[in-house]
Amino acid sequence: MKPKQEPARKSFCALWNMSFGYLGIQMGWGLQMGNMSSIYEYLGAREQDLPLLWLAAPLTGLLVQPIIGHASDRTWHPIFGRRRPYFLGGAILSSLALFLMPKCSALWMAAGLLWILDASVNVSMEPFRAFVADLLPESQHTVGFAMQSVFIGLGSVIAAKLPAVLHDMGISRSTGPGQPIPETVHWAFNVGASVFILGVLWTILTTREEPPTEEHRKAIAGGGGGLSEILKALKEMPPRMRELASVQFFTWMALFCMWIYFPVAVAWNILGATSTDSDLYKQGIQLANDCMAQSSLVALVAGLVFLWIGRRVSSRTIHGISLFLGSLTLLSVGFVKNPTILVLSFAGIGIAFASIVSMPYAMIAGALPSHRVGVYMGIFNFFIVIPQILIALVLSRVMENFHGFNRMTAVLFGGVCMMIASLLTFRVRRNH
Repeated sequence: MKPKQEPARKSFCALWNMSFGYLGIQMGWGLQMGNMSSIYEYLGAREQDLPLLWLAAPLTGLLVQPIIGHASDRTWHPIFGRRRPYFLGGAILSSLALFLMPKCSALWMAAGLLWILDASVNVSMEPFRAFVADLLPESQHTVGFAMQSVFIGLGSVIAAKLPAVLHDMGISRSTGPGQPIPETVHWAFNVGASVFILGVLWTILTTREEPPTEEHRKAIAGGGGGLSEILKALKEMPPRMRELASVQFFTWMALFCMWIYFPVAVAWNILGATSTDSDLYKQGIQLANDCMAQSSLVALVAGLVFLWIGRRVSSRTIHGISLFLGSLTLLSVGFVKNPTILVLSFAGIGIAFASIVSMPYAMIAGALPSHRVGVYMGIFNFFIVIPQILIALVLSRVMENFHGFNRMTAVLFGGVCMMIASLLTFRVRRNH
């Protein structure tokens, strides 16, 4: 097969427009990550129930992303393009799910709606990864994914701070009869739903996709269909993807431990809350959101820095150092009791997260054949969701049988996993 034709270099404005939709997508993820554990606990969940209740995110990613990636590789419409139809469909469903989530009055309702939300977000998010490889030359891949990390950081900052800002505007954090979930959470999810659909629409309306080349059409026609093509692509995975698999595996074990247990660990283990009705519990959840906001703000700045240093420093070096800083933050959570220091320490997670959502994709994008970019981005997601599924299944059993393993222990375990991921990054060969 002939080498794939390089797209033309894009301007800063074009990079901005093609990544803007990630602002809405990350608002959806950020509100979920910062609030779902407390929503579950407001509705009566126990700590050992939380990992299984969070299974929606990795399982839907495991099923949806490769299918959407494969489908979008083979999609073309002269008006709507290749990836943009999936952006729009996922955004509509995600916005509806975000709007309905805080209105749940029973645990089973919230758990079921999370499955719908996560499946819908994955439909929008997966093609955004392939979008960069489609539209940018290899020399701009690091910058393109770094621009996505800027909007991911911005969306995370807004999602983390939104409940506190709404409270300062006069909206109550209290709950009432028939409304176990605070009013601030209701309004935050409503805002998130609006930003999600509007952000994705901006990218759809401002970014044009190029029609598939003749080589692309021939490669698609010569390939298999459905599951057989996904399995074939998995068997023929580029070496760089194989090397990054273990890095992704331990990285996302760490993040999943943090997302599930950090907010409630702050409330129960650091501030000493005794019930979900106590002021200390609500203060703990808000302190955790402040930490997440700090990390997101730093991620935003780090993403901007990566736009500059990505032209001079290898993505492997950036990623390895960033993961090391993130691991130090998670390991310090068990020892830092001062709220101000705890918030400041989360700068390390911000740097790590900015790299996690950009550098691995920059490392593999240039190695992917053009007719399989979408399906390989979906397959790459296997190494994100499988460790999360393992964590969800194992942690629930461990917590049920070993009472010394609690919310805080899970966060510290995440720190160890991220340290391992950092060390494994430097084993990835630069070129093949």
